[in-house]
Amino acid sequence: MTTPEPQSPSPQPSAPVSKDRIYRSPAGMAGGVLVLALALWLGIDALVAGEGSTRWKALAALVFLVPLVAAYTVRPAVFANDDRLRVRNPFRVIVLPWSQVDSFRSAYSNEVFAEGGAKYQLWSIPVSLRGRKKAARQEDRRAVGGAGGGRRRGGVFGGMGMGAGMGAGQGGSRTRGAGATAVGTDGPVRAQADRIMDELRELREARKDAATSKGEVTVRWAYEIVVPVVAGAVALAVLLGVG
Repeated sequence: MTTPEPQSPSPQPSAPVSKDRIYRSPAGMAGGVLVLALALWLGIDALVAGEGSTRWKALAALVFLVPLVAAYTVRPAVFANDDRLRVRNPFRVIVLPWSQVDSFRSAYSNEVFAEGGAKYQLWSIPVSLRGRKKAARQEDRRAVGGAGGGRRRGGVFGGMGMGAGMGAGQGGSRTRGAGATAVGTDGPVRAQADRIMDELRELREARKDAATSKGEVTVRWAYEIVVPVVAGAVALAVLLGVG
């Protein structure tokens, strides 16, 4: 009598990985690209046409300015999923599991507070006072239209500001702008940056007690930005000092 061989259990499917919601500033990125293009154009022209120490000064200026401009314009982003909030600021990357996020604050800048009291600015979600005033005007017009039975009015593209959604990122992630004004389908008109902060607050409330949202806050310096900026600044200072 043959004994049947024990069969290995079929592998259990792993839990799906939550996709990141990505929040960036379209205006900051557009301005940064223009400044970088101008700096590269002038710098390369000086490298090609310059003489003597001019070429070295142009090279040092490029090494200093290109990463510095990119750090403040193109680099900043906020990534949020079901487990954690990752804040990519000009010179640091902060990872905060939702269990470690205490609160968010929106005043003249948008900030996140960790449980220990540490405060981190959200560079990629700038506060727009102009956007808030525009949202208030749209809300007033909507209230008047609603009272008169008229059609609700909003911004272009069906009541959404141009920066409200920049399309889907790779792998299903979503990228959102932080400067336009948006109309909520079931709430008041809000500036886009304020709506993003509301989303982050809701996500924090929903996920702060989840088992996968535990952990410690980590802060990493962006040495790929810091090192060339410091090296370029020192080289440029020496070259300008010696003439």
